[in-house]
Amino acid sequence: VKRAPWSAKIDLSSTVERILESKKHANDVFDVLEVLQSEKEKDVISAVEACSTLFCSLLERKDLFMGKLPEEEEALSGYSAEEKFRIFMRHRYKNSVEILLDHLSHELHTIKESALCCLIKFATAEGQHPLENLDWSEHYSFPRELIQAVVDNLLSKTADNSLLISRFQEFLEMDDLRYYVMSSIRENAVMPIYQNNVFTLMSSISVPNEESELSNFMVKQDAKQKDWKAAKLNEHKRTFERMWLGFLKYKLPSSMYKRILVILHDSILPHMSKPTLMIDFLTAAYDVGGAISLLALNGLFVLIHQHNLDYPDFYKKLYNLLEPSVFHVKYRARFFHLANIFLSSSHLPVYLVAAFAKRLARLALTAPPTALLIVLPFIYNLIRRHPSSRVLIHKPDAENDAVEDPYLMEEKDPAQCRALDSSLWEIKTLQRHYHPDVAKAAMLINTPLSDQEDDISEVLETTAHELMEKDLKQSQIKSVPLEFETATHLLKGGGDVLGQHFCLV
Repeated sequence: VKRAPWSAKIDLSSTVERILESKKHANDVFDVLEVLQSEKEKDVISAVEACSTLFCSLLERKDLFMGKLPEEEEALSGYSAEEKFRIFMRHRYKNSVEILLDHLSHELHTIKESALCCLIKFATAEGQHPLENLDWSEHYSFPRELIQAVVDNLLSKTADNSLLISRFQEFLEMDDLRYYVMSSIRENAVMPIYQNNVFTLMSSISVPNEESELSNFMVKQDAKQKDWKAAKLNEHKRTFERMWLGFLKYKLPSSMYKRILVILHDSILPHMSKPTLMIDFLTAAYDVGGAISLLALNGLFVLIHQHNLDYPDFYKKLYNLLEPSVFHVKYRARFFHLANIFLSSSHLPVYLVAAFAKRLARLALTAPPTALLIVLPFIYNLIRRHPSSRVLIHKPDAENDAVEDPYLMEEKDPAQCRALDSSLWEIKTLQRHYHPDVAKAAMLINTPLSDQEDDISEVLETTAHELMEKDLKQSQIKSVPLEFETATHLLKGGGDVLGQHFCLV
């Protein structure tokens, strides 16, 4: 007999009520599952709500078969009527879960969201009323397999699920769910869409700072709670660490490197049990070049100063980022802001400070005015912090250095570049710069530098347009007497034939 299509919400509600009232209406569950696969949005959402009510009630009443589920054919003999009903409804529950998991890839977001919320309700109900005997398991009664299936479908390889994952993030406030979600993120193929979904999910996960903060659980374990891994902060940190290291070991596009490095010091390193394990990723990121190299150095700097990482090549890597292109890139302001932090310690060796000051001075010879208004105060600040480096500006034979400069610009190692044997004659040259602000800034080297450092933050974002606008406002336009005859016609004068045919209008 062909069943009539069900669409009205009230019909599904009464169907669920009938099934729950009497086992003789068990077959009506097929009507609910049929509507769950409808093509109409409202019908599907109604069916999702019906499934939620029906199966959560059956779980609570323990009317779903518990233990290893036999095939339906096997259930025809050797089981009581009560057990046959439970086996039948457990199979229908399994069918509904499969359909809901498919709906996580539905083209309509409302259906995706409705299916996701229903699956989380199922997981909560399963946790309270387990379908398997899990006394032997370290995971106790947590519905790990269902959460694994949800995560696998959220992390699609073909569809961007950012919006759905952002909805899923609300459930990650539950500590045990967050722990098992972190465990469920598999190391998988490096497909760009998959990577984007994984990053969206992982970047929303943070671990509490204190074990006492682990108090919001989806599934309560009663007496066993203290032995449960999901209730231990160290286990959360270890799982968080494994999750990120597993993702970062694959080759990533440069855009993904940038997204990770931007959140690294605030959202990743503080939640790891051994932050120094990130050194391989940061070293690989440095080799990408450009802004990513700078961000990678920022991550290394955090590890050095906050986690006692020994990384002797740090300043060598920073030194090698000083190229002419650094004055023309979009991240110029960020570069000098971070470089200022990296070089702020007064305990740096003088040869290193001299190398940075000299390299910047040499690059300044071809830099645009906006960059020079950053570079010159930057060099002065280096000299102020390290009085021993004043030897660069107090050299009797500095005038001859422009011809015979011992500094080795091509040398990659700041310890071998011979900067201390040189001088900052380049700044003397900039005193003849065409831009008056640059020439004025370069003149400061002729006088004793004050102890007060220059605040370079005010000039980091200055653009060429802003500099020109400032110059125009400062300049006073003077009227200059000129001897000329006001033109009334184009090229008029001297009997020009063109003037007879073309006029100014």
